[in-house]
Amino acid sequence: MSTKNQSIGYLPDERPPILELIPFALQQIIVMFPATVLVALLTGFHVSTTIFASGLATLCFILITGRKIPLYYGSSFSYIAAIVSIMGAETFSSYALNDKISIAQFGIVMSGFVSIIAGIIIKRSGKATIDKILPATVTGSISIIIGLSLAVSAMANAHSIPSGVAEGDTFLATNMAWIIAIITLLSTILYSVYLKGKLSQLPILFGLFTGYIAAAIIGAITGIPFINFNTLEADGIFSLPVFTLPKPNLAAIAAIMPIAIATIPESTAHIYQLDIYVKDLAKKKGSDKIYDLENKLGLNLIGDGIGDIVSGFIGGPAGTNYGENISAMALSKIFSVPVLIAAAIITMIISCFTPLINIVYSIPTSVIGGLSIYLFGVIGAQGIAIMMEKKVDLFVAKNLAVIAIILIIGLGGSFGFPNGMIPMFGAEFPAIASAAVVGILLNLILSFGEKPKKAE
Repeated sequence: MSTKNQSIGYLPDERPPILELIPFALQQIIVMFPATVLVALLTGFHVSTTIFASGLATLCFILITGRKIPLYYGSSFSYIAAIVSIMGAETFSSYALNDKISIAQFGIVMSGFVSIIAGIIIKRSGKATIDKILPATVTGSISIIIGLSLAVSAMANAHSIPSGVAEGDTFLATNMAWIIAIITLLSTILYSVYLKGKLSQLPILFGLFTGYIAAAIIGAITGIPFINFNTLEADGIFSLPVFTLPKPNLAAIAAIMPIAIATIPESTAHIYQLDIYVKDLAKKKGSDKIYDLENKLGLNLIGDGIGDIVSGFIGGPAGTNYGENISAMALSKIFSVPVLIAAAIITMIISCFTPLINIVYSIPTSVIGGLSIYLFGVIGAQGIAIMMEKKVDLFVAKNLAVIAIILIIGLGGSFGFPNGMIPMFGAEFPAIASAAVVGILLNLILSFGEKPKKAE
């Protein structure tokens, strides 16, 4: 393989040299860290345990899928409301934190079996059935709303200021936060567009470093503590995560287990996104090897379910493969499975050392916001790429109906109601999951009586 082709990027079965592999792995950790930690904070789960579970579940996912699918497992936002409903239930109000987590863990573990069963069914039913139930109109639209529903989070992070800022300095701190976010955003875009060769594979890492340096300089000039190395306090340097075991509970099953069904279109969208970008890279590198990832959806769901079981068994939240990491791979053209293995191992190491966790925590929220504006937008754009790749006809009424309903329910529900929960018929339904379910059902209903297309 020529040096010129090698510099383009790395395919799933290719391993970069060790001096490149570590920075690539750190880049993957950076993009998954904010969302994974945020889920822990919102649900009340232990942060270090959540981080450790993310790395361990990723390793298990890669092992179960035969090192063929380059995806990173992180905590899922789809489960937040369900987990919070258990953690905050009046029935368990007298329970200690670890006991509440143990009860929620049981629902998380059981949700993993739902994904595994779905994966087995999809593997046996074949691609034609998958395409009928989950066409590009559904998976592409889900991808779009996943990216755009995170827009509020990205913008909120961009103008976030450190805690403890004096009331009189709030105006200055907010403006400085915006400057840091803009510097991070623009530098990341410029790096991804103009860097060539090996350097072009690290735009997110370089963008983060640029924003971090800008935050340090601005903080030194203004006295605003954008960078803080003492987020977590511990007696020693080494501190194992808090591991808890699941406790059987029917309420946890009822609240958490059904969410797994609604996350299947999300996983489908991710594997289709990945398939498009990997095939494009293989073509540019002149590789004759076939990377047929879209037909590994069943295997992907089985791996996802194993990830939930592993994470839930030790005390981590339910998760999924991360769109943020796919965006990072798409921008850097690094789809190497060995890179993700390294990222998972480093993540587990970080979770056991308080100083390392504090280094990651020291990244200013405004820097994360600058990166997120770009990354979350890329997730949405990948949904458009799916529909373009599958040649979705937007002049067909059926396609327009499915796309329109998914977009409005998903985005309207995410932005129109607290925590993205749609109040209806005396209950609350998660917006993105509801959009996925309604989209799938509508597509199936409108497909009745439809004649199969003749092969051209």
